[in-house]
Amino acid sequence: MQLDTDSRPVVVTGGAGFIGSHLVERLLSDGHSVTVIDDFSTGNLRNLASVAGDPRLRVISSKVSELEGLNRVIEDASYVFHLAAAVGVELVVRSPIRTIETNLRETEVLLAAACQAKVPVLFASTSEVYGKSQRTEFEETDDLLIGPPTLGRWSYACSKLMDEFLALAYLQERGLSVTIVRLFNTVGPRQTGQFGMVLPRFIDAARSGRALRVYGDGQQTRCFCYVGDTIESLIRLRNCPGGIGEIFNVGSDESVTILELADRVRAFSGSPSGVEFIPYETALAPGFEDMRHRKPSLKKLEHFVQFRPRTSLDSIIGKMLAAG
Repeated sequence: MQLDTDSRPVVVTGGAGFIGSHLVERLLSDGHSVTVIDDFSTGNLRNLASVAGDPRLRVISSKVSELEGLNRVIEDASYVFHLAAAVGVELVVRSPIRTIETNLRETEVLLAAACQAKVPVLFASTSEVYGKSQRTEFEETDDLLIGPPTLGRWSYACSKLMDEFLALAYLQERGLSVTIVRLFNTVGPRQTGQFGMVLPRFIDAARSGRALRVYGDGQQTRCFCYVGDTIESLIRLRNCPGGIGEIFNVGSDESVTILELADRVRAFSGSPSGVEFIPYETALAPGFEDMRHRKPSLKKLEHFVQFRPRTSLDSIIGKMLAAG
């Protein structure tokens, strides 16, 4: 599915990041001009190398909140995908001030500019907002159970949840067209393990013959969504008027334990690497709390846009290994 034709550029904040760069490629492929706003704190220009020479691409190196002329950039746009955020569990645990300030301040400034210009926004939130819920499958209407503020691990979830509240407040009070997506673990080529993402960490370790470091007992389960499926979901939600004011889970519902994930990476890569179990306290922080299970319900997404991510985990691992 392609975006509706509009000669005005689409703005992608965080467009040099892993997910953002794939979205930029897709938008350009669909015939659109794109303006990227990225401060390159976690993104990288290398992620945009395949489209660097495209005259329809404009890259602005800046925080959203520090960009002079932000209002003009947004006024000239047809749509905004707001993906800029602090990312990765290791960054969140080690830099809580940066996490909170980035997630709150950048979103606040972006929403105000979009509201003034009457430009619709898709805001990328996170499955982390479900917190310590014990449900076997998370639905968008679930109550949310966040851990205590004494554990900095929950600051990311709370800051993104406040962003959701703020986005919906702009809709209700000022009429801003906004759609919220809660992204579950998105993976694929160009993702780095630098900030703690587990699958690229495992692949890097397997390639180099190092032990795959599994945090905790490895029996926690996750669902891994191929980035191409995530992008297709975002594009379809952009084209779904009925999705305005709604929250959608975006992810895969194929569950796997982290230990099984490690075993699959070793098998697919043919690596002689072993597995090393690391306590959370050693790997991340004292008292670190993890969600044992995290699986999205995709019924709402499929109902609204007639699509659900379908790329299998085995296929994803193969694609990432092939990408080098």
